[in-house]
Amino acid sequence: MTTPPPSGAPIRVLIADDQEMVRTGFRFFLDAQPDITVVAEAADGEEAVALARQERPDVCLLDIRMPKLDGLEATRLLAGPEVADPMRVVVVTTFDLDEYVYGALSGGACGFLLNDSGPTLLAEAVRAAAAGDSLVSPSVTVRLLKHLTPQQTRDTAAPAKPAAPLMEPLTDRELDVVRLVALGRTNAEIAAELYVSLSTVKTHLSSVQLKLAARNRVEIAAWAWQHGHAGPSA
Repeated sequence: MTTPPPSGAPIRVLIADDQEMVRTGFRFFLDAQPDITVVAEAADGEEAVALARQERPDVCLLDIRMPKLDGLEATRLLAGPEVADPMRVVVVTTFDLDEYVYGALSGGACGFLLNDSGPTLLAEAVRAAAAGDSLVSPSVTVRLLKHLTPQQTRDTAAPAKPAAPLMEPLTDRELDVVRLVALGRTNAEIAAELYVSLSTVKTHLSSVQLKLAARNRVEIAAWAWQHGHAGPSA
């Protein structure tokens, strides 16, 4: 995994979208942030993969619908399970098809946002990805991840890796944390809801990632919805 940028160094970002107006808007806002700089732009998936491998940005922002190579395939090439040195990819799209979410998750994306999430959330997603975390639009999480049943994952164009049995079961408290991650809660919100410290939440998440072999909280959320450990009554 690409290492986080050195302390004090700006987060280097690649933007890939086939609409010039979208790229310009993203660049304008992100370049205005004191800790973020856009180092490359791409108008199609092939160009995005080539530039990402050449520039090694800290975070790649990829649209899904792009010519030559779509964003899901570009994500798999840059961050997929078989990539030796995966990059941090945030998928930004309208998500008008539910299977896009699963394709992004299985392809290695560490975050995904709706196009209309707004510039502030976009910057926060970039910062989270650069820090090795992820930011998921809560509305996307609740609306779409709950549909990722085992049958649907078998029907998607991007097949999942066979689920390996857990070497060690999750504790009740870890399951509480997993349920809230699946609902799109931030670490601070989880801490407040469970009446524990922020460091305790991070400790639980680290343990959960290890037990599930999950690379980020996006994969934790997907696991929760697929295995019935999500929702208020889970």
